[in-house]
Amino acid sequence: MPVLKIVYLSLGSNLGDRAANLRTAIDRLGRVGKVAAVSSFYETEPVEVTDQPWFLNCAVKLDTEKMPKQFLATLLEIERQMGRRRDRKKGPRTIDLDILLFGTSVIETKGLTIPHRAMHERRFVLEALAEIAPDVRHPVLKQTIRELRDGVSGQIVRKARGGGFAAKQWAE
Repeated sequence: MPVLKIVYLSLGSNLGDRAANLRTAIDRLGRVGKVAAVSSFYETEPVEVTDQPWFLNCAVKLDTEKMPKQFLATLLEIERQMGRRRDRKKGPRTIDLDILLFGTSVIETKGLTIPHRAMHERRFVLEALAEIAPDVRHPVLKQTIRELRDGVSGQIVRKARGGGFAAKQWAE
């Protein structure tokens, strides 16, 4: 019997119909595993490259049988199918799918770092993740997601209007 792994993802979009892009990505993730939880959607200002539209972000908990590299390849294919172009590093995108945590795994290889190397510095990630996994511990920093979120400031993150509908739709 295959072993299910719990994966936490950060999803973001700042081109086109951002909410529809997130919903489409979540639907496609449901073909890769079981979507166990989805946070509210959050409007967030861009980080690092600030001359671009604001993002709509959320966090997803997914149960999957895939191994980390196999799972990453699937995420990259979903991004490609949804029109993601990598013309400009950290630039505008229709969809961005980042692996935050993969169970308690710590992986550092070319092209894949788990836990996500900057998640503990990004309020937009931690705000959404704390909504669905507040007591999960970062496997390296040993702090809960709530503790990490409470230690980060500076970036504007606000719940999107109607932002609670996503969690109800997929968590059942």
